[in-house]
Amino acid sequence: MADASIEDYVEQLRALETQLETVRRLVDPDRAVLRVEELDAEMNGGGFWDDQAHAAKVSSERNRTAKKIEGYKTLKSGVEDITTLIEMAKEVEMADQGELLEELAASIPPLEATLAEVQEAALFTGEFDSSAAVVSIQAGEGGVDAQDWAEMLVRMYLRFSDKRGFTVEFNEESAGEEAGIRSATFTVKGDYAYGVFNAESGVHRLVRLSPFDSANRRQTSFAQVEVAPFFEDDVVLEDIEIDPSDLRIDTYRASGAGGQHVNKTESAVRLTHLPTGCVTQCQNERSQHQNKDTAMKMMRGKLFQLKQLEREATVNAEKGGAQNIGFGSQIRSYVMQPYQMVKDLRTRHETGNVQAVLDGDLDDFIRTFLLHKAQGGVNRRVEDHELEDD
Repeated sequence: MADASIEDYVEQLRALETQLETVRRLVDPDRAVLRVEELDAEMNGGGFWDDQAHAAKVSSERNRTAKKIEGYKTLKSGVEDITTLIEMAKEVEMADQGELLEELAASIPPLEATLAEVQEAALFTGEFDSSAAVVSIQAGEGGVDAQDWAEMLVRMYLRFSDKRGFTVEFNEESAGEEAGIRSATFTVKGDYAYGVFNAESGVHRLVRLSPFDSANRRQTSFAQVEVAPFFEDDVVLEDIEIDPSDLRIDTYRASGAGGQHVNKTESAVRLTHLPTGCVTQCQNERSQHQNKDTAMKMMRGKLFQLKQLEREATVNAEKGGAQNIGFGSQIRSYVMQPYQMVKDLRTRHETGNVQAVLDGDLDDFIRTFLLHKAQGGVNRRVEDHELEDD
């Protein structure tokens, strides 16, 4: 911060202390330490590694919990150091504060970055938040503009994933008639991929001057994003049992827009779970058997997510909140005309830099949503006046 005064740093310190307290409540260090001790005792017990799947689950939880504890300790120590520097600066003459102020200027930004990372990790409390994520994007109302919008969302998530260090593998993609895509599904792997992308589940709305309208009129388009965890076969899920007789299996020749992320084959598989209507499909594997296996794993995640949404809807109904939580709920509006704004309708977080968001700058939106959710926020019904274009 150029030419910052000691008062400026005091204000920054207060903000850091407030956020540190939020992290402390989320991590609950004392309880977390006890949990690590419990897990260590279990891991040191006889026969622990006999059940590899359970052992991997326990080990993973132990490492995640320990990492949160260490992150909180690092932040706490950093805030204490900033406090000490400020106290030292207050004790000397203003003319002699220069070196201390320079040290504060260099110390606070990295601490703020670390705080954001630790806070986000602390917000992942779901059992499967650390799993890979299956992201499906479907063009909605808006014709060719909606199909173009769906492809824009794919591009946005690819750029976001690249910035986060996630790896992405496409499962299927269906090209639009004139432009864009009708649908696409891809699997994202990386630290807390499902926990991160689950914040994006819902309907995304775009308002812009249509590049496909000869009169260049304003067009509103919709695309739906569905997110489910990707479960390997060794993950045991309670209440999720798929009866083979409940599945319709269709095979078809793979098709898509082409490009580097579409591997055309003649062994694509589409699974339909008849009791729920859930559909998964995969076309990028080398054989029909592999495509079916991947589609089945995706189906397990989708059914799990559906049950989670039903539970959330029940809880929110009991609390008097909105009951329209789910894949069909509108969550974010991207307006490019007549003004520039991206606004999350759940948290009210917004920015005027639409292009940055479309280029994958989603961290603030996701972190704000996770914090909102952790603090008891619920999705609410979107009022009609919030959907007006201008």
